[in-house]
Amino acid sequence: MNSVYVPNELSQLLEENNVHIQLSVPQLVEKVLSRNEGKLTSTGAISVSTGKYTGRSPQDKFIVMEESIKDKIDWGQLNQPISEDVFNNLYHKVLDYLKEKEEIFVFKGFAGADKKTQLPIQVVNEFAWHNLFAHQLFIRPNAEELLTHKAGFNVISAPNFKANPAVDGTKSETFIIISFEKRTILIGGTEYAGEMKKSIFSIMNYLLPENNIFSMHCSSNIGVEGDVALFFGLSGTGKTTLSADPKRRLIGDDEHGWSSNGVFNIEGGCYAKTINLSREKEPQIFDAIRFGSVLENVVLNPETRIADYDDATLTENTRAAYPIEAIDNIVKPSIAGHPNTIVFLTADAFGVLPPISKLTKEQAMYHFLSGYTSKLAGTERGVTSPEATFSTCFGAPFLPLPATRYAEMLGEKILEHNANVFLVNTGWTGGEYGVGSRMKLSYTRAMIQAALEGELNLVETVRDDIFGLNIPLHIAGVPDEVLQPSKTWVDPQTYEMKAKELAGKFRENFKKFTKVSAEIESKGGPIA
Repeated sequence: MNSVYVPNELSQLLEENNVHIQLSVPQLVEKVLSRNEGKLTSTGAISVSTGKYTGRSPQDKFIVMEESIKDKIDWGQLNQPISEDVFNNLYHKVLDYLKEKEEIFVFKGFAGADKKTQLPIQVVNEFAWHNLFAHQLFIRPNAEELLTHKAGFNVISAPNFKANPAVDGTKSETFIIISFEKRTILIGGTEYAGEMKKSIFSIMNYLLPENNIFSMHCSSNIGVEGDVALFFGLSGTGKTTLSADPKRRLIGDDEHGWSSNGVFNIEGGCYAKTINLSREKEPQIFDAIRFGSVLENVVLNPETRIADYDDATLTENTRAAYPIEAIDNIVKPSIAGHPNTIVFLTADAFGVLPPISKLTKEQAMYHFLSGYTSKLAGTERGVTSPEATFSTCFGAPFLPLPATRYAEMLGEKILEHNANVFLVNTGWTGGEYGVGSRMKLSYTRAMIQAALEGELNLVETVRDDIFGLNIPLHIAGVPDEVLQPSKTWVDPQTYEMKAKELAGKFRENFKKFTKVSAEIESKGGPIA
């Protein structure tokens, strides 16, 4: 495998007659239907199946070991190195494969709403519906921007091209490979469109900090007074749901940068989980799924084509992709000032963390580095029930740099802008997973509203004896006993045992952060 990367080879491919560049949404919808890639739903959305891969494949994601970045990347299980030879060989194979296709689809757009640091991207797809996905998820250029567009990074996605691990140097038929020097992301062997979205996020998590901009896996919105809120959390913890607040304008639902001027959305669309979606619970998301939207792995009524969002036959990780403009009250462009409130969302499967607590700076740093939640079913291959997990900075799979780099940037921002930080448990109450119940969304909304409006800066609190967290005693719209987890369990002794078990997991996990100050470790974590 001594192939040489040829930079103009992609350009030559895109000059072929079978290439469709920058098709409109109606044109892409027509292509999806004529090519039998998907079906039209009752609301006009496109419904597709992603085949056997209904979630990300983190074990198949690699970064090319290149001279300019090899000493900067946090190499390990999440950032797996792969050789330039492996990349070059697969690059040629994928391009040769695409040359034989009857049609190829290309989207030109941007990552990052702040034009000062905006990254021009080009997405090359084997599937028309993947190109529609890219069109809706990334920032769409206007006619003038399109004329001068020159890609700073390319995404090449060929789902039906499957690698041979014995020959190609991969772990399986699937591969997601990032080359920073070649400015290319190569994807094959998986139809799951989220790989494109998250790969762009991964490279932004490298490029933005290099420009002294804090990159964040979070949603963001803004109130009528101009107050900005950030919501950190892994998939399924409520980022999209809680940021889609009818009383506040949405900045973005998943990925942001925080510069010296404020926050900005990295994307131009939303990628919402739809399992158990209803207009009653999440009206903005429900109504956003219309013509041009893409539904992934959602079961339809075969006659009416009405989506059954409660059906998890294909996966729990059912998704909807739609442009941010499908939400009524948004900030356009997706840029705002500095955050006043930061919320860490966790879905605690142990059912022992309080539904909300106000964090000190040290606690904020500790819980950001810990990134505790439960890995929810369907988000990754092989996960069929919630598992307790620690995902550094609430986004470890997408962070190429050492975790402390991001944590230090967060700490600096909190101090500089005097932001209030809260830990919110959207997980279980009254018992662990399988015994207790999921926290009511109405309670979570009431607690977050109180935090955003500054009410929790004044209320009386009680200190948790195990985690050292300060818990409000009263919040309007939430029963007092719900606020204190120990009071929701039938057996206090069982609660204490489970709480201490989770506290031990926190301490054990935090041992890996050898360069973190003793103050953060001693004041931020569970009481020893």
